[in-house]
Amino acid sequence: MKIRGAFTALVTPFRDGQVDEDAYRRHVEWQIEQGIDGLVPCGTTGEAATMDHEEQGRVIRMCVEQVKGRVPVIAGAGSNSTREAIELTRLAKEAGADATLQITPYYNKPTPDGLVGHFKAIAKAVPLPMIIYNVPGRTGLNLAPKTLARIAREVPEAIGVKEATGDLKQCTEVVELCGTDFLLLSGDDFTVLPLLSVGGMGVISVVSNLIPAKMHGLCAAYFDGDQTRAKALNIEIQALSRAMFMETNPIPVKTALAYMGRCLPGFRLPLAPLEEKNAEPLKTVLKAYGLLQ
Repeated sequence: MKIRGAFTALVTPFRDGQVDEDAYRRHVEWQIEQGIDGLVPCGTTGEAATMDHEEQGRVIRMCVEQVKGRVPVIAGAGSNSTREAIELTRLAKEAGADATLQITPYYNKPTPDGLVGHFKAIAKAVPLPMIIYNVPGRTGLNLAPKTLARIAREVPEAIGVKEATGDLKQCTEVVELCGTDFLLLSGDDFTVLPLLSVGGMGVISVVSNLIPAKMHGLCAAYFDGDQTRAKALNIEIQALSRAMFMETNPIPVKTALAYMGRCLPGFRLPLAPLEEKNAEPLKTVLKAYGLLQ
């Protein structure tokens, strides 16, 4: 399993409140056709927080089945309850995921010892490579590089981190303390290229739901040494990336896919449809990128 390049944090299409399997499989297939390097089902963008365990396991399995081993699948399986994270990780492993994405426990506000213990317990119960997800804006907790280095030393299954802080100083410290074999992935579409430049190996992206070929191309250009093209693509995606966060993710990206005819614009509460005032600005950006007529 090679984790490098652009990985899409997949949306989960819904129809009448249920997972739209046909739309989901089509979206997975289109991502692969467009050259994406890997897929991440059941993360934040996939609205996993609104799924029960059986449903989450089924969505991961659908993704794995459709991928057919062509790209790595990193399945969202985290929770603020260690016992629940273990159960979700077990479901992900049974579904055939190559690795899991494990968010730092939210709400509980664990100490560094608690964080190390959390990931150690998951790895002991269900040995499977894991990418740790640091997203303070959603968890209220920033995983300090020193604590992450402890996890990297004490939990062999922890092979990398998805850094969604946008803090290049912190990301550089992660590489310094955890070493170059520990994967640093961007969780922030706005700083993909800068993060690659300090030792990052790719991105788990929201905007690549819409432009998988461009995000793949950005990463590939960087690794091929084509800095001119990488810089150009990085600038090119900025306006679309901003539009994906005009409201809470995944509201804009899923709405954009609906405008493009790729899925229905269904959400589960507490997420609500895109505000009417944002519909035209979103359509304007999509038209500018040639994604909408």
